Amino acid sequence: QVQLVESGGGLVQAGGSLRLSCAASGSTFSSYAMAWFRQGPGKEREFVAGIRWNGGKTYADSVKGRFTISRDNAKNTVYLEMNSLKPEDTAVYYCAARRTNLVITPAEYDYWGQGTQVTVSS
Repeated sequence: QVQLVESGGGLVQAGGSLRLSCAASGSTFSSYAMAWFRQGPGKEREFVAGIRWNGGKTYADSVKGRFTISRDNAKNTVYLEMNSLKPEDTAVYYCAARRTNLVITPAEYDYWGQGTQVTVSS
């Protein structure tokens, strides 16, 4: 079992920055693909960014150049650095873990955090 706990959400003005963290339990964290998803009001959950066990990264087109995903295996933590935030980035952000390769489909993930709210005001 893996437990994921997100933190770092909040209210920020457009153009601002936030850093989300996701702390994971379990000794096999380094072998998992980790991803961030988000779900805005009335929208489906969508892929934001993912990082493979070997550090390879994938981003949604909507966040490329603004968001950066990283992981610290010694701390069992994955991060999402969000810059140049826009009102359309407002959503609940979820951390997810997958035992095998990185994919962008939410249903393929094995573990989820409880989510953290990010609100960007215009």
